[in-house]
Amino acid sequence: MFTSRQLLEKLVAFDTTSRESNLALIDFVWRYLSDLGVSCELIHNAERSKANLYARLGPAGDGGVMLSGHSDVVPVDGQNWSVPPFALTERDGKLYGRGTADMKGYIACMLAAVPHFLAQPLTQPLHLAISYDEEVGCLGVRTLLEALAQRAEKPAICLIGEPTELQPVLGHKGKLGVRCEVKGAACHSAYAPQGVNAIEYAARLIQQLTAMGERMAQHRDSRFDPPFTTVQTGIISGGRALNIVPAECAFDFEVRTLPQDDAQAIAAELEAFAQAELLPRMQAIAADSAIHFYPISGYPGLLTDAQSEAARLIAYLTQSSDFSTVAFGTEGGLFHQAGIPSVICGPGSMAQGHKPDEFISIAQLEACDAMLQRLAAWMSQ
Repeated sequence: MFTSRQLLEKLVAFDTTSRESNLALIDFVWRYLSDLGVSCELIHNAERSKANLYARLGPAGDGGVMLSGHSDVVPVDGQNWSVPPFALTERDGKLYGRGTADMKGYIACMLAAVPHFLAQPLTQPLHLAISYDEEVGCLGVRTLLEALAQRAEKPAICLIGEPTELQPVLGHKGKLGVRCEVKGAACHSAYAPQGVNAIEYAARLIQQLTAMGERMAQHRDSRFDPPFTTVQTGIISGGRALNIVPAECAFDFEVRTLPQDDAQAIAAELEAFAQAELLPRMQAIAADSAIHFYPISGYPGLLTDAQSEAARLIAYLTQSSDFSTVAFGTEGGLFHQAGIPSVICGPGSMAQGHKPDEFISIAQLEACDAMLQRLAAWMSQ
């Protein structure tokens, strides 16, 4: 049997940055579970360069609990690490390496607990899921959920082990990323009124976004931080030379919504403004002027009922009903949308995630091991 620390050392050694394949890690997990007598299923991407892993143990039947985590990590490019990012380094009770907190620490605990679950007289099934490409928009888990949707037997609860210092979390905001491309008409800047300045029209769209954000800030939910839906423009490009009226401009913006708000409706409002207010002026000068919007990424928010079975379970496992929310997104909204109520709870802190010298404390790993043992006992009642 491997301890969670031993498994974490093996998992960290796989460079599963989202731009890379995760198949070497998935193959390791496949072999580990197969050696324990647990059958696994792989659900590949279209290129077969990445895969989700799904496994199930315990009795047949509907329901049960799913433990879920993502295998991919964010890049280390440009970060100043004092330790090798893809090797586990122990120092002062902490384990350093990319993904230790987000979220290979949880996956290591999940895998280390499998022999314990197998030794219990489980009265309901345990489902295990490891996804890919969570860090770039929760992309990989969607094919896993599509596969589960075709089956009669589904988990009743999903426990997603994103780093929350093992505090029970019931909610997070949703996100929608959008690219806007503005096509104007170039001319010599000495005759600027004869052209259509794509940068200036993009600026009007961004100004409209800012006004929409100010309006949405009036509707607050104190369970979240910040307590309102936000919009922000993160990238902009356009123009070729100062003496040329720019014919192209593109910008990317994101909407981070309270779970009760509709990100698509916000994007549609901006598009309607573009169609009604800006395009007629642009096309009066150059008929082929255009404004196009393209979704980049997105995932729904999550807000699990504090009285639900999922909430009661995580309160029992953490011995706390002090439920909270997190600012970052997870796959939880997608699981919930698929009819699998979800909660977020895992070892480590996102304060260390995505940073150089990312770490998780040994104490947090041990506490997560204990939490999963409580889950095994609960599932055997």
